[in-house]
Amino acid sequence: MGRTYYVEEDIGQYLSDLSTKFKPYVTGLLIGQCSSQRDYIIRAVRTPPKEEQKEGNTSPSKLESIDEEWINAHASQVSRMLPGGLLVLGVFIIATPELSKDSQNALRKIIFSIEKSLTKRRLWKPAEEEVSDRAALQVCSATKKIVCRTYDVQDPKSSAKPADWKYQSALSASWLSLDCTVNVNIHIPLLATSPNHDLEKNIKNGLNRWSKQIEDSIFLINGQIKDDTELLEGQKKLRGNTQYSTQISDIKVLTQLSQGSSHRSTATVQVCSGSINLKGAVKCRAYVHNNKPKVKEAVQALKRDIINTLNDRCEILFEDLIINEGPHKKNFERVYHVLPQRLFVPFAGSSVMLSDYKFGDEAAGEIQERFVEMLDQSVQDEDIHVAEELNTGKQNPFKNIKSLLCSEHCNLCAKYGASILKFCGSFERERKSTEIFIY
Repeated sequence: MGRTYYVEEDIGQYLSDLSTKFKPYVTGLLIGQCSSQRDYIIRAVRTPPKEEQKEGNTSPSKLESIDEEWINAHASQVSRMLPGGLLVLGVFIIATPELSKDSQNALRKIIFSIEKSLTKRRLWKPAEEEVSDRAALQVCSATKKIVCRTYDVQDPKSSAKPADWKYQSALSASWLSLDCTVNVNIHIPLLATSPNHDLEKNIKNGLNRWSKQIEDSIFLINGQIKDDTELLEGQKKLRGNTQYSTQISDIKVLTQLSQGSSHRSTATVQVCSGSINLKGAVKCRAYVHNNKPKVKEAVQALKRDIINTLNDRCEILFEDLIINEGPHKKNFERVYHVLPQRLFVPFAGSSVMLSDYKFGDEAAGEIQERFVEMLDQSVQDEDIHVAEELNTGKQNPFKNIKSLLCSEHCNLCAKYGASILKFCGSFERERKSTEIFIY
């Protein structure tokens, strides 16, 4: 028996509109959530046109012209904008009858290509019992006929299996959200024997170790450790009806201070020439469906959001450094960096909010353009909710950096904070070190 996809009703109209606007074909992503019993699709977003297509110079006419690399890049960008619990669950193609016979092969290639691309970026591993089927939706632009199939992305030789596609109104209108703030303090020592101190490579290594701590952590929900099989709070039956509480905010994350005996290893002493420190508090959020969700589903979604949000911010920082400072500047010429802030944006008919990131000097217009390009969604200024505010008060948030980095009590450092540290000779003589802050 094939899988059943419960689909937000508005998606049907969205696909219909695309079929009249784009000929001979258009591709896009399906966004949703998997569970052991049901799969949900709450958004569909078209692949953004390339620059030459925007200018009207070219128009793709054959499926052979599908740019997998472009679609992969879109999927990577979209996955950054998804809170915990949501993922790129499949792809769609709307094509004319002449191209329909080749559409399924094209979809299969895209699905496996996207999964390979997204897997490379992840710092967490899927659970053995996790659903690995991805949807391939084929729509005929002339007849509007829909054919949905699935492929098991864990099996490269997987063949297509039929799947049901069922529309449902207000599908995610009462999904549960789980919010927490996680204090991050990651110390990454830099070996003196390292040929170069590449910022990106060293941070990736540190994040890999930290992500394992998060995966092994214990979550307190409303001050209690819940059994994995328990229903989430607010999901109790009352006279045949399920009552819902749409937000759970009292969540604490407990990480182990030391590894257990099963992880013991021989300690080694290594000479280090510096360090990288990631410090701050990150706002994390996950969503789960309202069909009797279990504690295990919710905790897993939130753990992955914690890991993803820090990893994504670091990637965005690296990209910004490359754009503004060049590909060879990802090192220690600057003493500190501030990671982008997280923000949330709602979309109509859903309790789910999508996510994005902004640097302090980034205007609202840039965020709005990104939502239009990546998610085909118009966003008003008042709909942008910044989850983490920069410290803009009189107190300098970097005033204590001197004691962390500078070996001498330099008056310049004490007065001006981290902004002057890169010019401080006493710091350079002592060691190379980078502070990365999260607000």
